[in-house]
Amino acid sequence: MLDDHVAVNRSAWDLDAPNWVESGRRAWATGEPTWGIWGVPETELKLLPDATGLDVVELGCGTGYISAWLARRGGHCIGLDNSAKQLDTARMLQREFDLPFPLVHADAEQAPFADGSFDFAISEYGAAIWCDPYRWIPEASRLLRPGGRLVFLGHSNLVMLCVQDDESEPASSQLLRDFFGMHRFEWPDEAEVEFAIPHGEMIRLLHGSGFEIDDLIELRAPEGAPAPYQWISSEWARRWPSEEVWKARKVR
Repeated sequence: MLDDHVAVNRSAWDLDAPNWVESGRRAWATGEPTWGIWGVPETELKLLPDATGLDVVELGCGTGYISAWLARRGGHCIGLDNSAKQLDTARMLQREFDLPFPLVHADAEQAPFADGSFDFAISEYGAAIWCDPYRWIPEASRLLRPGGRLVFLGHSNLVMLCVQDDESEPASSQLLRDFFGMHRFEWPDEAEVEFAIPHGEMIRLLHGSGFEIDDLIELRAPEGAPAPYQWISSEWARRWPSEEVWKARKVR
C-alpha cells in the first residue's frame, strides 16, 4: 500500500502530466542542458559526468530528459517515476527522438532495484522534493555502489519558508514559517505534498546514509531572467537562493 504522500503526488502528477509535454520536448531537443526554473547552464553547474559505461538512475524522471542527456553521454540509464502519465510522455519522446532506455513506474522511496546497481543517481525536483528525504536518501545510498555519486536539485529550504500560501503572490522577503521542524509541506490550494529539511539535518542525513558531501550550490537567478512562475520573482531570486544543488559521494 502506498504511503499517503506517495498516492497524493501520484494522482496530482498524473493529472498535471499533459502540461509538461512541451517543456519536456524542448529539454529533450536541447544541445546544451540547463537546470532548474531559471535555466542555469550545465557549463556553469557541471552536474553531469562523462557517463560512458556508467549505470545511471534518475529518481523522479518525469518526461525523462535528464536520462536522455546522460544516455547521449554514454550512460546506461533507467528513469524511475511515480506517475504513469509522466512516463507515457517519456515513452512518446523516446520514440520521437529515437533514444530508448528503460522506464520504471515506482516510488523512489522503495525502488525496485538490487543493492549496488548504479554508479550515478540524479534528481532534478522529482524525488528531491516529492519524496520524504528520510526515506529516499537512504534508498539512493542502497542503490549506489561504493564511490557512486548522488546529485539532486530542488527548492531551497529558504524559499520554502518565504513562499506564499497563495501561489499567485511572489515569495515574501520575510519568513512566513518556522525553521525548526520543517519537513513536510502541504499547500491550501494544491493537492500535493513537498518536502524540505534544514541544511544541518540534510548534512547529518547524508553522512548517516554513507555519503560524503562534495558540494552545495545555491542557485542565483541570472541577471534579467524573467520569472517563470507567479510564486517567485526574479528580484527575489537575485537576492536569495530559490533553488539548491547537493553533490555527494557514497563512501560506505
